[in-house]
This record gives sequence, structure tokens and C-alpha cells, in this order.
Amino acid sequence: MENNTRKISWKTRLHEIIYEADTKEGKFFDVILLIAIITSIVLVMLESVESFDKKYHDFLNIGEWIITILFSIEYLLRIISIQKPLKYIFSFYGVIDLLSTIPKYLSFILVGSHNLAALRALRLLRIFRVLKLGRYIGASNRLLVALKSSRAKIAVFLFFVLIVCIILGTIMYMVEGEENGFTNIPKSIYWAIVTLTTVGFGDIAPQTPLGQLIASVIMILGYSIIAIPTGIVSSEMTKNNANENITNTQSCPSCLKENHKEKAEFCYNCGSILNP
Repeated sequence: MENNTRKISWKTRLHEIIYEADTKEGKFFDVILLIAIITSIVLVMLESVESFDKKYHDFLNIGEWIITILFSIEYLLRIISIQKPLKYIFSFYGVIDLLSTIPKYLSFILVGSHNLAALRALRLLRIFRVLKLGRYIGASNRLLVALKSSRAKIAVFLFFVLIVCIILGTIMYMVEGEENGFTNIPKSIYWAIVTLTTVGFGDIAPQTPLGQLIASVIMILGYSIIAIPTGIVSSEMTKNNANENITNTQSCPSCLKENHKEKAEFCYNCGSILNP
């Protein structure tokens, strides 16, 4: 019974250090992890520089192997420290952690696959937990809600813009003609889209005074068109605006959900007891 209690306490403590950043140990673990991730990315980048790789190939290779082994140990610890390992394995971070660990092992089978280690950059998303930026995730969630609420308006707007580009492209084809680069209507529509979005690649340009006048109108129109979607989403965000809930970095040992409210005792998703 005592051994069982000791085992549970050990797993709980390990989970607290690895998955949470509210304790000194948890913050220290995440900071070390971020340093290892950044170091790994730098090593991969330097290895792609031929002159540097020739001179320091062995050093870079050994460094990558050390970090890969550390990541492998961390991945296994994450699996054994939670109640439902599959929840982590198939979660977003679980997949990213696996993809950032296996490239070096795959290099034995597939030449050049170790370059996929650059995927480790995605692991830097954990900086949100280290710097306790979880509260801003709530703001991003409200943005997603606003985008969903305004998707019909945005769809109608984009359809309108497409019609405008078709009309303007056809007009420019008629005004400029093939001799000025507007060889067909689809290419002219492409020019209208590039001009309306103020990108302006410059591969096609109107040569006639009338064409240049139309292009000027399209450019000015482009500025107002770019601002409209922002206004639509901002309006929806104002409607759906709610008070921010202060959250911490506690991670549920059962379902791995994060962003629990301060002093929460139970997981808002599955109802499991949170680590004290």
C-alpha cells in the first residue's frame, strides 16, 4: 500500500514538473527544454551550411544525437507520467514531440531525413506556458469565435471581390489588349487581383492612359477593400467580448487540458482532480 502511494506521488510530482509551469521545478524544466530546442534548431541550420558542416561535422552530429536522446527520454517521461498515455501521444503537442524526435533515427534509413529536425521549432509554442501567456490564448479563442460568427459576411464580401476582379480584368483585357501583355482574360483577372490586393508584382503593367487610370482606381479601391474584413471581425469581437478569466498552467493528469482557472480543483473538461 505504501509502495503504491509512493508510486502515485512520484508520478504526480513528475507530471507537475513536466506538464506545468507554476512551480520552480516546472519553470526550470521548461526553460531548459526551450534552450535545448533552440540549440537543436541552430545545429540543424548550421549543418545546412556546407562550409561550416565540413569543418565541424562531427561536433554538430554529436550535438544532435545528445539532444535527440534527451528528447527521447523526455517523450517517454511524458507518457508514463499521465493516466491516459494515448491522450498525450495523439494530442497536438504529442505528435509534434514525436516528429521532432524521430528524424535523427530515420537518418539511418532515409538520407537527409535528419533535416526534418527543423520541425522542433514548433515545440517553441511551449513558451506560452513558460511565460504564463495562457490568458492570451483566451483572446485568440475569442478571435476564432468572431471569425466563425462573421464567416457568412466575409464569404459574401470575398464573392463580391471576385466578381469585381472578373469585371475589371475583362475591362483591362479590352482596353490594353494582347500587345500590352494582357493576352487573355484569365491573365487579366490575375493582374486585377494582384493590383487590388496592392501586391503589385510588376510582371504585367498597363501602357495606355485609360488603362493606367483604371489601374489607379483599382489601387485606391484596394486599400478600402483590405480594411473591410478587419471591420467585420472587429464588430463581431465587440459583440462577443467577455471578461477574461485568469488561468494558470495546470494540466489535467487525465485528459491534459490546460488553462484552468486559478484555484480550480477539478478539470473543466473531464472532472478529474487537479494536482494541488
